[in-house]
Amino acid sequence: MKVYKSKISYGLLFAVFFLFVIITYFQVVNNSSFKSLLIISIIHVSTFLFLLYIFYNIDYTIEGKTLKIRCGFLFKKNIEIEKITAISKTNSLLSLPVASITDRIELNYGKSSSIIISPKNKMAFIEDLIKLNPNINNQIK
Repeated sequence: MKVYKSKISYGLLFAVFFLFVIITYFQVVNNSSFKSLLIISIIHVSTFLFLLYIFYNIDYTIEGKTLKIRCGFLFKKNIEIEKITAISKTNSLLSLPVASITDRIELNYGKSSSIIISPKNKMAFIEDLIKLNPNINNQIK
């Protein structure tokens, strides 16, 4: 069993944090009540802590001939490595089990399914998949 953690985009976390600070600032400037500021702060802190939990709990595990993709408690998917047909770079922002804005790869599997992931050690991850399935069309060199 080999576990690959997701690459984390700290810029994305900073952008979310900055957005929360701006919203809180405008609440303070608009003379919001202490109660509403407390509620907004609790919501912001809770949301940010939830995002941290998700970001740090995204991983891709190669176990036997199965790739197990996990994103916290929100998302779990198993893919038979023998069914993976291609690996390529992608710029698509549409994906759940990814904590990075850049450096994403797309795995095509089955007849027409795909998933976007972002392992921190991308090349070692790809090499491990290809060892188990040499028929994978690796478009990342």
